[in-house]
Amino acid sequence: MAVSVSGQHVTFSPPSGAVALVGDFTDWRKQPALPVTAGQPLTLRLPRGAWVEYAWLDAAGEAFADPDNPQKSLNPWWSYPRAAVVGEYARHPLWLAPEAARKGTTTRLTWEGSVFPGTRRAIVYTPHGYEAGTPLPVYYVQDGVAFYRTGKLGDVMDRALEAGLATGAALVFVEPGDRSEEYYLNDRYLDFLTGEVFPRVEGELVTVSERGLWGASLGGLISLYLGSRHPELFSRVVSHSGAFIARPGARDTAGVIDTTGAGEWLLEELRQTPPTHLKTSLDTGVLEWLTGPNRRMAGLLADRGLPHQYREYPSGHTWVTWREALPEAFLYMQG
Repeated sequence: MAVSVSGQHVTFSPPSGAVALVGDFTDWRKQPALPVTAGQPLTLRLPRGAWVEYAWLDAAGEAFADPDNPQKSLNPWWSYPRAAVVGEYARHPLWLAPEAARKGTTTRLTWEGSVFPGTRRAIVYTPHGYEAGTPLPVYYVQDGVAFYRTGKLGDVMDRALEAGLATGAALVFVEPGDRSEEYYLNDRYLDFLTGEVFPRVEGELVTVSERGLWGASLGGLISLYLGSRHPELFSRVVSHSGAFIARPGARDTAGVIDTTGAGEWLLEELRQTPPTHLKTSLDTGVLEWLTGPNRRMAGLLADRGLPHQYREYPSGHTWVTWREALPEAFLYMQG
């Protein structure tokens, strides 16, 4: 058996060719892999109810899927992660209910970018029965394709509305180009939103009552960064596993943006200028390198008495975590 679970202990049995184990518990490549000895199982103690993703490394350091574990995950980036569940990973009641019978309306937009070159795309999702001219909150969602297809945020809204638990909103799923460039504390991303996205959505498709920003990881970082600095534009922010280890211009030795050692610059900025205009929803997994920064950001909001919620999930920096967080985030904003 590839993986066995006893209480809070998970035992991984290495297949042929495996020399190390990586996963949520090592933050993948951000911490050293766990070495294994051929034929010798490796046991870890993990949180009760956790959903844990992992892969094996071969002698060349290349990751490969566990051939003895068919349990895949919601991972749009890599094909090799497999999952182990410590007991039962809790699902939100909205996901356990039947799919909504009344669906929202999807409008697809495509144009040639000017702030950032290349073809740009967005999906505008409005609630079932929405009548043009009726004011609605509008959320601009970073990593839009992933939130639309993998996270199914539109499905969350449909379910919440049909259950009578929330009011509707317009969800604008904005597809990134180079997300690392656009989302890493980049003020030009605001120029992109205000100059290219807002004019195609607001007035044309939706009448805006207020605006929010929504994102995960780097998308959560840019959402809180821009939302906190522009009270004239935004009043709501949702961030899942916000990459709050960032500093303007920070790069590692390879010239790649630094989200592990750049310091919590945004936390210090907000400590000096608290975002008193924002209603904020934060959450994170407990098996990732961003748990501490998100706890500290939520602590700042709590210390200043600002409207917010903060939640943690027994999983990592993955779409399983964020998909499970979507219902509570939507209900906090629109419930």
